[in-house]
Parts: sequence; structure tokens; C-alpha cells
Amino acid sequence: MTPSDILRAKLNLETAQLAWPELERHFARGDVIKVATGLDLIDAALHIAENHTATVQQWLAEGRIARAQLSDAEDWHARKPMFWAVVVAPWVLVQEVSGQLEAD
Repeated sequence: MTPSDILRAKLNLETAQLAWPELERHFARGDVIKVATGLDLIDAALHIAENHTATVQQWLAEGRIARAQLSDAEDWHARKPMFWAVVVAPWVLVQEVSGQLEAD
């Protein structure tokens, strides 16, 4: 296994589902990065963790990743979506869970 494979596995294990209230304090600190649907959350985390600047800058320019804004927070507060989240310090990368989650 390469170091990237090991990091990918570690990031995958550290991914969790969170609700908006659990992310609010991270948003308040400016640490939330939203990852567009269609971009693999773990790929995004891996590229950020490994400082693949060219790819990250391209994704930023394309809007595939972006720092969460006040309008995002207002939308999330109103809708209460669930997110997949992973930490790549100091960032918390989030991707809205597509579809409905079943309640237990």
C-alpha cells in the first residue's frame, strides 16, 4: 500500500454522518468546506490533506469545493439536512447526504 492508500483508508474510517446542529460551531469558526455532490468526499479530503494545490484550486474555481457561506448556513438551518463529514484539520469537509435517511 502506498502512503496515499493508507491515508485514504484512514480518512474513510474517520468519516461520519452529522446533522447541521453538530456542524454549527465549526461553521462559526469558518472551518466548514462544502463538497459538491458528484465529487467524492474522500478524494477531496485526500487532495487537501496531501496539498495537491493545483487540483484543489481547480475545484475551488469550478465551485466543486467552497468555504461554506452564511447563505449555506441559513439554508441548512431551515432544512436540517444530514451530512457526510470528515476532518482534515483545520477544515471540516461536508457533503450533503443525498436522498432521505430512514428514521429508526
